[in-house]
Amino acid sequence: MQKNYIQRPPYPIASVDNALRILQILRDQGSVRLTDIATDLGVAVSTAHRLMAMLVYRGFAIQEDSKRYAPSPVLGVGAVSSTWHREVRQVLQPALEALCARFDETANLMVRVGAHVRFLYSVEATAILRVGDRAGSVLAARSTSGGKALLSYQSPDYLARLYLGNGTAEHRLSPGEFSELLNELATVRARGYATNREESESGLGAIGLPVLDSAGRPLAAFSLATPISRFDRLLTPDSLAHLFEAQQDMTRALRDAGLEQPDSR
Repeated sequence: MQKNYIQRPPYPIASVDNALRILQILRDQGSVRLTDIATDLGVAVSTAHRLMAMLVYRGFAIQEDSKRYAPSPVLGVGAVSSTWHREVRQVLQPALEALCARFDETANLMVRVGAHVRFLYSVEATAILRVGDRAGSVLAARSTSGGKALLSYQSPDYLARLYLGNGTAEHRLSPGEFSELLNELATVRARGYATNREESESGLGAIGLPVLDSAGRPLAAFSLATPISRFDRLLTPDSLAHLFEAQQDMTRALRDAGLEQPDSR
């Protein structure tokens, strides 16, 4: 499985990065307003407008009659959900920021889409050696901590359809690999959290927990990602207690906001 570096390029090009992030926003959220794009990027509306004009010109985006922007068919992927995921991100953002401040490690929010997880939001740590912002990234669910936390709530029959006979070549597992996955997910479900030790990216460790509705069904997951050299400190009793408390806070926040059911899946 291909693994990526955890550091930003040494000489990032801000305009290119913003244009690529817009493509991720369109892919994940579908139709969006110009002001939403500006807010997500942290730029002026005029800057967002210039970036969108170039993406429309090159055929990567279209402007609807409502003045909202939508992904062009050339992107080849659909949005996972528009309104619900944006609202979930907004409601859980304070809790993620608090987690990042508490541990000074990058906090992530993600949802599962089939055999993948999509990162909806990241709060990047301030340490010199840190895991970068993952917002908009799409990774294999079984190689990420949050993805495993979400998969652990699925039935063996569903997982078999996902990873055996009907799985794509990218995700298809052998019977032995599938048995190992089931055993790992059973452990994850029993202890309430999942770990990732350099399974998705070299040099990265992460711990992930599901965000549940009042009936105990998983809606999303959050994770703390760290350079592998600092990973074990996230597994101490005090750290785990804080993470479980954050999980309960996020569950209550979604319930109080009336966001326990996605508008679409």
